Amino acid sequence: MLTQLVGDRLLVANATGCSSIYGGNLPTTPWAAGPDGRGPAWANSLFEDNAEFGLGMRLALDAKADLAANLLEAIEPELGEGLVRGLLDGMAARGDEAIALQRLRLGQLRERIVHVEDPRIPDLLAAADALVPTSVWIVGGDGWAYDIGFGGLDHVLATGRDVNVLVLDTEVYSNTGGQASKATARGAVAKFAAAGKSGGKKDLGMIATAYGDVYVGQIAMGADMPHTVKVLAEAEAHRGPSLVIAYSHCIAHGIDMSTGMSHQKEAVASGYWPLWRFDPAAAEAGEHPFHLDSKKPTLPLTAFTEKEARYAMLRRTDPDRADMLSRRAQDDVDARWHLYEQTAGIERGSAHEETPGGTDAREEREAT
Repeated sequence: MLTQLVGDRLLVANATGCSSIYGGNLPTTPWAAGPDGRGPAWANSLFEDNAEFGLGMRLALDAKADLAANLLEAIEPELGEGLVRGLLDGMAARGDEAIALQRLRLGQLRERIVHVEDPRIPDLLAAADALVPTSVWIVGGDGWAYDIGFGGLDHVLATGRDVNVLVLDTEVYSNTGGQASKATARGAVAKFAAAGKSGGKKDLGMIATAYGDVYVGQIAMGADMPHTVKVLAEAEAHRGPSLVIAYSHCIAHGIDMSTGMSHQKEAVASGYWPLWRFDPAAAEAGEHPFHLDSKKPTLPLTAFTEKEARYAMLRRTDPDRADMLSRRAQDDVDARWHLYEQTAGIERGSAHEETPGGTDAREEREAT
């Protein structure tokens, strides 16, 4: 989907993990060039420093663009004011037509530059490609983003640079054996959480919203494809850091993988995975920046979790603990939903009147 939205302007920094395995599946590759020979560029980084790796790409591109712009202004009399002004203005191009026009200008620059005698021409030629905007995407799983690489990710988001982060959240260290991560939800069984994880899931998205200038979106492709496209497009268009967290069903969840897309719908319908966006541009326009895009939960959480072996296996081995963790997990869902409602400026009705199970179910859980 990213290749369709961004095309050959896509530059991917991919953390080692499941996504890097299918992203760099040599000798075949999932990436392809268009008829003009241009296509996305991809590179794999170590698990722990992928955010810094992607930031380095952004800094290098920005430095090349600044160098090219300075040289253009210095040599402007010999190149023509109209072409130089067009190239400089086109550095902020957005949309296919504007990008195509900037590439046309770049071709004209290369044709015109051969007739110019200036010692700075080789440097301009070396940096000229950076005049066409490049979209940098830092991609990895939750083990990287929530845990081992979180410090680097936090640093990158805090820089204000125009980088996009896509987290493929499987809620477990999928590529290294299925260990629990800070993205693992309460009650799920994983390595190092054989009795079901006792703590709750880290809310990476809400942490990122605290900076105020970071675009944040939480998506589930199987639950709402138009929403997924909208969030990715808005993240790419945002002039600054963006973070998109995608629900990624996984064989480690213990599900029938052929039902993955419908299973994502149930994740959203149960409130397990709310869909939402935080758009700093809306705040600048005087609008509310937080948008809660999914409907109120209509399924009890257990209707979703009991279809997954990572939850169901605990019920077979320790039913009492499974019941206790299940109640607490439902409380997590309720509390998170109401927090998101408040953040979005949505007024609540009477307490829990529209949450799964209703007030009676909540009182029964608290009494237990």
